[in-house]
Amino acid sequence: MSPFLAAEDLSMFGRDPWWLVVVKAVFCFAFLMVTVLFSIVWERKVVAWMQLRIGPNRHGPWGMLQSLADGIKLMLKEDVVVKRADKVIYVLAPVVAAIPAFMAIAVIPFGPAGNEISVFGHRTPMQLTDLPIAMLFILAVASVGIYGIVLAGWSSGSTYPLLGGLRSCAQMISYEIAMGAAFASVFLYSGSMSTSTIVEQQHDRWYIFLLPVSFILYIVTMVGETNRAPFDMPESEGDLVGGFNTEYSSIKFAMFMLAEYVNMVTVSAVATTLFLGGWRAPWPISGFWEGANHGWWPLLWFVVKVQLLLFFFIWLRGTLPRVRYDQLMKLGWKVLIPVSVVWLMLVATVRALRNENYDFADIALYIGGAVLALLLLSFVADLFREKAQSAERADETPAGFDPMAGGFPVPPLPGQSLPPVPRRSPRRERELIVSGGPDTASDGSAEGKEASDG
Repeated sequence: MSPFLAAEDLSMFGRDPWWLVVVKAVFCFAFLMVTVLFSIVWERKVVAWMQLRIGPNRHGPWGMLQSLADGIKLMLKEDVVVKRADKVIYVLAPVVAAIPAFMAIAVIPFGPAGNEISVFGHRTPMQLTDLPIAMLFILAVASVGIYGIVLAGWSSGSTYPLLGGLRSCAQMISYEIAMGAAFASVFLYSGSMSTSTIVEQQHDRWYIFLLPVSFILYIVTMVGETNRAPFDMPESEGDLVGGFNTEYSSIKFAMFMLAEYVNMVTVSAVATTLFLGGWRAPWPISGFWEGANHGWWPLLWFVVKVQLLLFFFIWLRGTLPRVRYDQLMKLGWKVLIPVSVVWLMLVATVRALRNENYDFADIALYIGGAVLALLLLSFVADLFREKAQSAERADETPAGFDPMAGGFPVPPLPGQSLPPVPRRSPRRERELIVSGGPDTASDGSAEGKEASDG
C-alpha cells in the first residue's frame, strides 16, 4: 500500500453489546428529530427576521415549540386518500421517502473512534458503526429516497404531482453525478471511504482548504439533492400547485416534510465529516486546548458545524429566488459535471505525482503548465469560433418576422428581430406633474397661483 493511503483500522466497531447498539441507534434518531424540530423554528425565525416580520411567537417560550405544535396538528388532521390513486403505493411512498433519510446518520462519527467515552460503564466509540465503504453506503441510501418522491407523484393519479415527481427524479440524477465526483476527490486524497478514517486524515488541515472546489461542488449539489430553494422545482407552487405532495394530507404530508429536513441534517453532517474536520475543534481552540478533541467535547463541535450549514440553507431560502427549470438542468449538466470531472482528474494527477515522490514545486509547475495550456487552447478556439460566427452573420440576411402571424403574439427566435414600432408624435407638449405640496419650488402651477393671489 502507498504510504499516502490511510490505514483503516475498524476493529473497534462491532464489539458493543446489543443494548448499547440500541442506545446508540435511539440517540441517532433523537438527534435527527430534535435537530429537525429546532431547524423548522429556526428557519421561520430567521426568514421572518430577514423579511422584517415577527415569526412564530405563540407556542412555548419565544415560539420554540411551534414545530412541535405543527406536527401534532398534522397528525390530528383528516387523512384523505385520493379516489384515483394507487392505494398501496400511495401509502408506501411517504414511508419510502422518510426511512432512508434516517439511515445515513448510522455511519457519521460524532467523536473519535478510540473508545474515549463511557456509556453506563462501557467504553465505546462515538459512532453507531463504520464501514470500509461507508460513503458508498451514504450515496446508496440517498439514491433510494428519491423513489418515495417519484412514486408519490405517480401514485396520486394527478397531473401536477406527476410532473413534480419527474422533475425531482431528473434533478436527483443530474446532481448526484457531480456529488459522486466531489466524493471521489475526497476518496483519492484521503485514501479511504471510511468516515472515521476521513476525519482522522484531517488532523492537521481540513479538506475545505485542500479541496475547495470539491467543497463548493458538494454545497451546490446538496442543495439540489434536498430540493431546497433556489432549487425547489419539484414543489414549485407557481406552476405545480404544490408538486409531488399536492394530493397528500395529515401524517403522510408530515412524513414528506420530515424527510426533507432530515435530509438537510444528513447532508450537513456529511459535509462536516468530509470537509470541515468532522468532530474536530476549529483551529484557534485546538491550538491552545489539548482536550478539545477528547471526551464529550467533539460532540459540541460537530453540532455547531452542522447548525452553521443548516443556517446556510435558511440563508439561501431567504436570499435567492427560485431558478427556472432549464437553468437548473443547465447548471447540473453543463457546469457542475464538467467542472467536477476536470477537478477529479486534477486531484488524481496530484496524488499520482505525490505517490511517485515528486516535489511539491514540481507538481505545482506541471499543474500550472497544464492549466495554462488549456486556457490558451480555449482562447484560440474562442477566437476561431467568433470569426466563424461573425462570417455567418454577415452572410445571413435578416428574415422578416411577424409576431402576429399565428393569430397570437409570440417572441422572436434567435437571429430574428421585431419590426420597429411606429410612434405618433404628441399633439402638444405634456406638462411635468411633480408630486408634493404647494410649497414645492418646482411646481410651476402652484407658483402661478401664489403670484395671482399676491
